[in-house]
Amino acid sequence: MHFTAGSTVVTVTIAEDNATTRDFLSMLPMTLEFKDYHGQEKISYPPRPFDYTGAPGIAPQVGDLFSYKPWANLGFFYNVDGLGHSDDLVRIGATTDLDKIMDLDRKRVTIQVAG
Repeated sequence: MHFTAGSTVVTVTIAEDNATTRDFLSMLPMTLEFKDYHGQEKISYPPRPFDYTGAPGIAPQVGDLFSYKPWANLGFFYNVDGLGHSDDLVRIGATTDLDKIMDLDRKRVTIQVAG
């Protein structure tokens, strides 16, 4: 899938088959604004919460596309220093386009399945 803001394109590979991922994919295409959070994440808020039924927790990794259950947000980790396993995090996918994640800050990002 692609996260596109102007000429910046972040390519994401779906990494998990779970209710959250399927629900996320059912909402596409969508456009969201991402912002920096705590020097570790770029986050946004979809129009509605995801389905978290049976979703396992994760130990976050740089490049993860994730959702944090309590906030029902969507985000990318670019720094995981000091973070450990959390049952409230759900991995949806991952990217290796780490420099491009930084370019998403405060921009309207269109998310769609690559085709």
